[in-house]
Amino acid sequence: QVQLVESGGGLVQPGGSLRLSCAASGSVVSIYSMGWYRQAPAKQRELVAVIRSDAMTNYADSVKGRFTISRDNAKNTVYLQMNSLKPEDTAVYYCNAEKWSRENYWGQGTQVTVSS
Repeated sequence: QVQLVESGGGLVQPGGSLRLSCAASGSVVSIYSMGWYRQAPAKQRELVAVIRSDAMTNYADSVKGRFTISRDNAKNTVYLQMNSLKPEDTAVYYCNAEKWSRENYWGQGTQVTVSS
C-alpha cells in the first residue's frame, strides 16, 4: 500500500505561481512513477506531468514550459511547480503513484483556482 498526501493548492491570480507537494508513505520502494493529474468540472481527469524512477519526465502539451515536476527521493515527495498560471488550469489536482506491478494509488486531491 502507498499513501499519498497532497498540499499546496489554493487561489492565485492569472500569471501567478503555486507549488504542489505530494508526500508518499508506505511501500514507497516499489513505486515506478509519480505524477499529477487534474480534473476540471465536467471534464475527464487528465495527465499533467509524471516523473519515473529513472527521473524521466513527461508533460501535457498544455503545461509544457510552465510547469515543472521534480522529486526529493530522501523525502519520498514529488513537487509540481506551476508558473504562469491560467484560468484554464483551474481544477482539482491529484497526486498519483504507480507501482512496478501497475497498481495505482491516488491522493485526496487539492483545489487549484486561477482567477482574478
